[in-house]
Amino acid sequence: MPPRRQPTARQVRLGVELRKLREAAGITGREAAELMSVNSIQVSQIESGRAGVSEERLRRLAANYACANNELIDALVDLATDRTRGWWEEYRGILPAPFLDLSELEHHARFLRVIGTAHVPGILQTEDYARAVFSYMVPELPPGELDSWVAHRLHRRVVLEREAPFEYEAVLHESVLRVKVGDRKLARAQLVEISAVMERPNVSVRVVPFEADGFGGANSSLMWAGGPLPRLDTVHRDTPQGSAFVDAEAQLDRARALFRKVEEASLTPTASRDFIHQLVHEL
Repeated sequence: MPPRRQPTARQVRLGVELRKLREAAGITGREAAELMSVNSIQVSQIESGRAGVSEERLRRLAANYACANNELIDALVDLATDRTRGWWEEYRGILPAPFLDLSELEHHARFLRVIGTAHVPGILQTEDYARAVFSYMVPELPPGELDSWVAHRLHRRVVLEREAPFEYEAVLHESVLRVKVGDRKLARAQLVEISAVMERPNVSVRVVPFEADGFGGANSSLMWAGGPLPRLDTVHRDTPQGSAFVDAEAQLDRARALFRKVEEASLTPTASRDFIHQLVHEL
């Protein structure tokens, strides 16, 4: 089978974890290839996500790397053997690959924790809000393409609505709620939508008000997606260069600490609900 031309973020993550196991064992790529009776190019392709790996071969690799963490091995086997073709596949070739990677990440996540300091998080956006955000891009998207971007963003909400929804926590700065990406009517409808979503038992939205002392996290936007094990968590950040998926242990720890720090500056869920209701009345 030829190498994948564009592996997904999930496929890349599997390769990264296998490389971490190999390096922790002090084994070179060439040595790993000899242990597996393959050439070093194949090992490189597996570790870059450009080639798949069977359950049997993955378990052999783990044994050769002296990995005794059975929970981790089982989780990696799930990564390697999952053949889910989710709703996002209908957008392949239409939208940028990171959009699809984000949808896949959310689909498999055990929980989502989000910090919003620029825009309302994508999963919470109304159609008009999403359209206003994407319409602000330079250069502008063609009308048909804009419709696809908006439809994809709205479809991401399914993770909150499925039979076994996960825990979703969002901490939003007051500026996110007050900035009008469109007109007053759009802004009010977006706040009403957030209030409605907050009523779901699996959803928590908290607000960091302007009056909060000691808040220096204005550039802290991120999404933390829980993996089957903390080691397999992923952080997603939007950057000027595009989407970034973070999986290095030190960076994951930093993101977790940042979320907790921002959360500590926020109002309680009940006070946040009252705060948003007040903003709706102001509009």
